[in-house]
Amino acid sequence: MNTLLQNDSLLLIIDIQEKLVAALDKDIVVTKAVKVAKAAQILGIPAIVTEQYPKGLGRTVPQLKEVLPENTEIVEKTSFNALLEEGMKEKIKRFGKKQIVILGIETHICVHQTASALVEEGYDVYVIKDACASRTKYEFKQGIEAMAANGVKVSCVEIALFEWLKGAKHPHFKEVQALIK
Repeated sequence: MNTLLQNDSLLLIIDIQEKLVAALDKDIVVTKAVKVAKAAQILGIPAIVTEQYPKGLGRTVPQLKEVLPENTEIVEKTSFNALLEEGMKEKIKRFGKKQIVILGIETHICVHQTASALVEEGYDVYVIKDACASRTKYEFKQGIEAMAANGVKVSCVEIALFEWLKGAKHPHFKEVQALIK
């Protein structure tokens, strides 16, 4: 399948933490990530959040934390590729989803390495380009290109939300549509 399915998706949010967001030119990534997380909450799509060395980089930003789907697990990590963290592969497998929707910071490091590893594990991986960020435009661009070359499907917030909905008759259409108005 080349489009997202609500019932077969898992949202993976990578390192949208206080100090990483502060290092960016703008925090547009937070606004976009909040929209995706809120849509996942509305649609019952499970999520996992990672935090890279939170003792030094801070925790997930509060505005994102407050809209996460119920029972979202937050995984502390030190590996750039989240799958290298003990038990992470099993946590993802436990959900039984084929499609992994990934977004976060930094595009060219943790998002890229994790997304590419997920492809190697046999998942269909969709990176939400406009909900990712790096400190520089060049690294961001290289990260997106590297993921695409590794088989990651490049998407954006609106594409993902409307693919999950499939049509205006979806019972949560108005609620999800309101997130992007």
